[in-house]
Amino acid sequence: MPRSVSRPTLPIPTKGAAGTVDGVFDRSARVYDAVYSFKDYAVEAARIAEEVRRRNPRARSLLDVACGTGKHLEHLGAHFDVAGIDLDRDLLEIARARLPGVRLEQADMTSFDLDRSFDAVTCLFSAIGYALTLDRMRAAVSTMARHLEPGGVLIVEPWLAPEAFEDGHIGTLIVDQPELKVARFNTARRHGNVSELSFHYLIAEPGSGIEHATEEHRLGLFTSDEQRRAFEDAGLSVEHDPEGLIGRGLFVGTKKD
Repeated sequence: MPRSVSRPTLPIPTKGAAGTVDGVFDRSARVYDAVYSFKDYAVEAARIAEEVRRRNPRARSLLDVACGTGKHLEHLGAHFDVAGIDLDRDLLEIARARLPGVRLEQADMTSFDLDRSFDAVTCLFSAIGYALTLDRMRAAVSTMARHLEPGGVLIVEPWLAPEAFEDGHIGTLIVDQPELKVARFNTARRHGNVSELSFHYLIAEPGSGIEHATEEHRLGLFTSDEQRRAFEDAGLSVEHDPEGLIGRGLFVGTKKD
């Protein structure tokens, strides 16, 4: 598992496979943007726009699946007419406040139907891991591909492959802002092809004391071949960039004209 002082173990802005209405970020949604403030969303959005336009120069519309708090969409909106979905209600509330006028819907990545198609669909920040099982990951890729226009581009940033996951890893992340302090600790365990991450947060704000919150996250560990086949079986040509945005790679699929 990649290690650094600035990258946390888990960066996924979506809800778990069980599909509960609260979402897996129900305890930490309000500090989500602070926790992931190390990410350069503008640079990542510019890279995504470049990848899309390289394959589809006329692309005008983009759907972000598992859009989280809307930070990618905030910058992708400079390049495309954007929309987003997420299954996590709390994260969507933040996105709606950030992006008034943008279509944002609560929906499951494996089965959504927006009654329209797009020139590009993205699923970033390792959110695909929350599909949890191989069948659900394949369903998610198929559903996203169905929402592409001919010539459309699907970009998925994967979670860790089985061989890259470090069983027993312990992670820390610190937020030190004038009005907000967060210490986040996590442990990582592997059970078969599922990674289980237990998060403990200490959150301090003026007048609120110190809050202790916990979350449990479960993500599927999919091989590169499994993800490539999911793209191909969805009718897409596929390319794999092993580096991607933050070292976890990108799968880029193109739908035939």
